[in-house]
Amino acid sequence: MADGEPLPQPQSLEAHQGNPDYAGGVWAVVDFDVTPYLGKAVRFNATLPEHLLARIDAYVRNHPAQKSRSGFLAEASLKMLQQG
Repeated sequence: MADGEPLPQPQSLEAHQGNPDYAGGVWAVVDFDVTPYLGKAVRFNATLPEHLLARIDAYVRNHPAQKSRSGFLAEASLKMLQQG
């Protein structure tokens, strides 16, 4: 991101193992939050059913890894977009 290049898209481990540039490498899985690298935050208005918003807020309250409602919505959106 610092070089202005886009984030690499996820690929299977097999795709990387078949790449000669990575021959003999050590493999590890790292969970990494990419949201800080997606650009500056933009405020927008959204309309959601009251019951859904209450469920989101309850989830965020009960899961310390979720910092905020916005973070939850961003993470859920990224997961959906990665599924294609």
